[in-house]
Amino acid sequence: MSERLEPGAPAPAFTLPDADGNEVSLADHKGRKVIVYFYPAALTPGCTKQACDFTDNLELLTGAGYDVIGISPDKPEKLAKFRDEESLKVTLLSDPDKQVLEAYGAFGEKKLYGKTVTGVIRSTIVVDEEGKVERALYNVKATGHVAKIIRDLGV
Repeated sequence: MSERLEPGAPAPAFTLPDADGNEVSLADHKGRKVIVYFYPAALTPGCTKQACDFTDNLELLTGAGYDVIGISPDKPEKLAKFRDEESLKVTLLSDPDKQVLEAYGAFGEKKLYGKTVTGVIRSTIVVDEEGKVERALYNVKATGHVAKIIRDLGV
């Protein structure tokens, strides 16, 4: 099981393809705060709700200096379909080999309907302008999570 990140730790660097196959790196966002959220699967009800919530609040978040990146194990083609079907505006990245998910502590054992399974742990990591972890939230709920982050960040 991967280690969970703690505030103050350096955020693991990554470069992953987006929904169009273009490479996006955490380093591309240096000097801005970044909300990196990890979700299990595109085009599922909870993940759709969460992605739509981030999209609906993207202007507010970017205006406050935050970029938003969603990462899942889905292939870029599925992410493109997800983005287009739901009119998503957040950057969606593909991590099919789960290396970034593991580096961020967002893949491992979790409870699902009372059973212990291995999979994506819905998580949100806030990275500061210097590339350090500001907040690390694990096992978050899909619904209401974005509103809670906005409140917690004082946006």
